[in-house]
Amino acid sequence: MQVLDEATVPVTRLVELPGRGVTRMWECAGPPGAETLMLIHGVACTAELNWGRVIAVLGRHFRVVAADLRGHGDGISSGSRFRLEDCADDIAALAEVLSTSKFVAVGYSMGGLVAQLLYRRHPSLLSGLVLCSTTGTVLNSALEKLAALALPATSMALRWNPFLRLATAELLGPTLLGPIDDPDIASWARAQWRRTTLADAVAAVQAASDFSSDGWIGQVDIPSAVVVTTKDSVVPVSCQRELAAMIPGASVYEVDADHAVCITAPQLLVTALLEACWSVRPGHGRPLASAGA
Repeated sequence: MQVLDEATVPVTRLVELPGRGVTRMWECAGPPGAETLMLIHGVACTAELNWGRVIAVLGRHFRVVAADLRGHGDGISSGSRFRLEDCADDIAALAEVLSTSKFVAVGYSMGGLVAQLLYRRHPSLLSGLVLCSTTGTVLNSALEKLAALALPATSMALRWNPFLRLATAELLGPTLLGPIDDPDIASWARAQWRRTTLADAVAAVQAASDFSSDGWIGQVDIPSAVVVTTKDSVVPVSCQRELAAMIPGASVYEVDADHAVCITAPQLLVTALLEACWSVRPGHGRPLASAGA
């Protein structure tokens, strides 16, 4: 009988961030002295949905932390306005609570935007940056089109229809993540989406649609890697590659899958993700050439 290593078994708990609120985090202790990965999930997701199928594998090599962002799942209340900057500051506060002075920020989709803001706002905390299925600007993506065409009407309806305030992110999830063919996995995803209100998901999409790091992402001076999902129907592949090209020395790792690969084919994602995370470990230096490009 196989004995599971307790260090790689994900555990979850609620954590209070002083002056900010309470959020739920998942954690794998990892090997003694291992580098910390701070996993940051995408819009309308939870940490469990985005990372639950890869966290144990990552935990064999790293200490892994993944928290629900504000307005998502069991995250901090988003208040009157959802801001990506607040999400980045929440993660910095979580690192302080966990006595983590350095970590690799690993962001997926909208989480990649938050990871970029972490570098911008808290550079001393980051030892590396890994950006997955994301972009430096949401312009021309499915997310931007959704924000421009559908969300203004949705926001108005949410404001005036009290019944819609009970609606959840399940209404947007399939559009924001891409197709999930397996019925059991789709059922699990719907249950996770229902943990976030539609109003919070809409606010997050609107905040993401206004994001652009084009003016400063070229200043990144820490080891960085970009994981590109080459069949992505949500974030254009060209935008993912453009982001990688703008970050000095960033290595590139390709996954032959759509935007929902973190859920539908985690074994494909985790292979590239491990390579990306290994490439930015302290002491290994900045990658000099792209891998898999």
